[in-house]
Amino acid sequence: MPRPNADASVIRRAAGHAALGDPARLAVIDALVASDRTPTELGQLIGMPSNLLAHHLDTLATAGLIGRSRSSGDGRRRYVHLVHDALPGFAFGAGLPPQPVLFVCTQNSARSQLAAALWTAMTGAKASSAGTQPARHVHKLAVAAAKRADLSLGDVRPRHLDDITRKPALVITVCDQVHEELDPPAAWLHWSVPDPVADGHASAFDVSIRDLRRRITSLIGPVAA
Repeated sequence: MPRPNADASVIRRAAGHAALGDPARLAVIDALVASDRTPTELGQLIGMPSNLLAHHLDTLATAGLIGRSRSSGDGRRRYVHLVHDALPGFAFGAGLPPQPVLFVCTQNSARSQLAAALWTAMTGAKASSAGTQPARHVHKLAVAAAKRADLSLGDVRPRHLDDITRKPALVITVCDQVHEELDPPAAWLHWSVPDPVADGHASAFDVSIRDLRRRITSLIGPVAA
């Protein structure tokens, strides 16, 4: 019997379902729901040798379910991340309850400020942000992007991470440079979000907000049955 014609979206979804039909690859996806990871971190987390992990990562990447990007800090390092919009109809999510969170980047002028505003808007929980080399002001394009997204940054100013003496249990770095500079505890999460300030275009700040929104949704979303 001839196979029915399928459009490109159906073919992509079928490839995604096929890729996720392996328990090891599901374990990789589960490990990436909350945090981006280097291949070494992934291997240690799920107990998989590097050669086997590389095979599964290649399969997931071919299906469009994960991406791999070079660190904006240490260019020798690569991070693996989910392509959230490509996951084919599965309710992936870390199921983390709303709670206080601290977002950290280098200058605390854009990504971490936007992430904190989004977290509060989406969960109702308190969020703060800080940097290791804080700028003098929140970037004007970050303020403008927040307004376009109906977010309020209020009158916040960048502050140094050392000024926060009591950190919440949930800390998320949103900058590769900070993540690598601090070498944080394993309990900290990392989101490899490209720096919109370095890009310099207003559209880059909108992209950051969309990326952060998807990541927060995955973190607080339901755990797959």
